[in-house]
Amino acid sequence: MRKILVAVVLLMLLAGGGAGAYFFYFSKSAEASVAGADEVAEGHEKAQKDKHASKDAHGNSSYEFVELDPLILPIVDKNGVTQVVSLVIVLEVPDSAAAHEAEALSPRLKDAYIQDMYGVLNKHAALKGGVIQVDYIKKRLNKVSAEVLGEDKVNSVLLQVVQQRPI
Repeated sequence: MRKILVAVVLLMLLAGGGAGAYFFYFSKSAEASVAGADEVAEGHEKAQKDKHASKDAHGNSSYEFVELDPLILPIVDKNGVTQVVSLVIVLEVPDSAAAHEAEALSPRLKDAYIQDMYGVLNKHAALKGGVIQVDYIKKRLNKVSAEVLGEDKVNSVLLQVVQQRPI
């Protein structure tokens, strides 16, 4: 009889713990994801309308921004992969026509960035004391962007995120 009572109490504890974990981890995230999805949809619609255009003092559109998907690059040395570098790149372009062209050519741009950065990072030319030299990377990305899109299509390459993670 005592064994049955202990088993019932343990089962109730396990069920309570499982229910508590479910409500703590899944219930809040489901509510937040439903509420967050509406906010994200509204924000995305606004972003599509604005296209990140900035205005100068006279109300003219001076430039736009095109955000590319994150790039994840390994740093390989004689021992194998030692670090992983993540880059989030945003292109500053002069007008909406250049923005559309940059969006259309984004796969080609990302490919050119990966080819260029893979070689540079693996030769450690962009690393100083194990830390990425952001100004050197920006110069290389600007050069690659000008080669792919043309000199007059890209004002600047902006690095939104540069993250290094050792492996």
